[in-house]
Amino acid sequence: MNILVLEPYFGGSHKAFIDGWRDHTIHQFTVLELPAYKWKWRMRHAAVTFAQQLGQHPHDAQRFDAVWCSDMLNLAEFIGLAPPNIQQLPRVVYFHENQLTYPVLREEPRDLHFAYSHFTSTIAADQIWFNSEFHRREYFDATRAYLAKMPDYQAIDLLSELEGRSAVHYPGVSGSPPRTARRAGPMRICWNARWEHDKNPETFFAALRILNQQRVDFRLIVLGESFQSVPPIFDEARGEFARQIEHWGYAASTQEYRRLLNQADVIVSSADHEFFGIGIVEAIVAGAMPVLPNRLAYPEVMRQICGDGGDRDYLYDGSVAALARRLAFLAGALNAPEWQQRQLQLQAGASCFLWPRVAKQMDDAMLALN
Repeated sequence: MNILVLEPYFGGSHKAFIDGWRDHTIHQFTVLELPAYKWKWRMRHAAVTFAQQLGQHPHDAQRFDAVWCSDMLNLAEFIGLAPPNIQQLPRVVYFHENQLTYPVLREEPRDLHFAYSHFTSTIAADQIWFNSEFHRREYFDATRAYLAKMPDYQAIDLLSELEGRSAVHYPGVSGSPPRTARRAGPMRICWNARWEHDKNPETFFAALRILNQQRVDFRLIVLGESFQSVPPIFDEARGEFARQIEHWGYAASTQEYRRLLNQADVIVSSADHEFFGIGIVEAIVAGAMPVLPNRLAYPEVMRQICGDGGDRDYLYDGSVAALARRLAFLAGALNAPEWQQRQLQLQAGASCFLWPRVAKQMDDAMLALN
């Protein structure tokens, strides 16, 4: 198949998803992309811009077999504006996130027009893909509640049909280089989430503070992307844990990122919102032991890795005290024979998220469109 891929926000996880799938697909991709800049503006104008590009360039004479786009495109608007050879193609929209339940800062009001754009995109799509079952359920529940608040012509009756067109396709991750022998020293704790409020860094650093009070020795690898507005806790923590920090800040390259993950003994999340958790899966593939809140997509992801019931050892109740207790326990278990066995079991289980397997599942789903 020749798939027309439309990505209005070609950066971060959106770019990584397309690059990973493109590297492993059996299909041909023709990718139209826009820089990852001013996401609200991208959602407003991308349909017009892509339709113009397709009409003005030789793509118009090219034969496509399907259209695939991310949630950043208003698919219904695009189809209405696209050249005739595009309008009749089967269509898939992939939800990395959605603007109805994606967290916002309290002082920033939610623009619900974007939520309706998502709704019209799902109506225009033949298949609606989500990056987790948690996300799929949350989206449809929230959309049902959102439409119920509209004054009339709510179209809630469409949701059952749309749910029937929906499916879960987990994002893929790349494999990790084999672990070298562990460097001597205390447990190395890694954080690799975005430096933003919805990742709840306050809980993470509060738990580390308890470890210090209990004289539990550890070292700290803090990764993750930061933006213009960084929660103040990061500056505070950099000073407070200065003697324990082995790395602080965004990795300079993919190779450096993987090297640091390979050194981590434990990967921690304290997130208040997570639709999937690519960074966590990357760390598990690299051999880190996960410590995750028992909420959001994490139980689902760990069930995929461990099977039913096997996820419990890696989930905590989300509180500071429980996180500190779990980390203190792991610090004492680091040299136990069972540690390496569990590492290997987790890495083997997480292979279900490696790109060769994930790409095949998505390739097969695209073939089923025709």
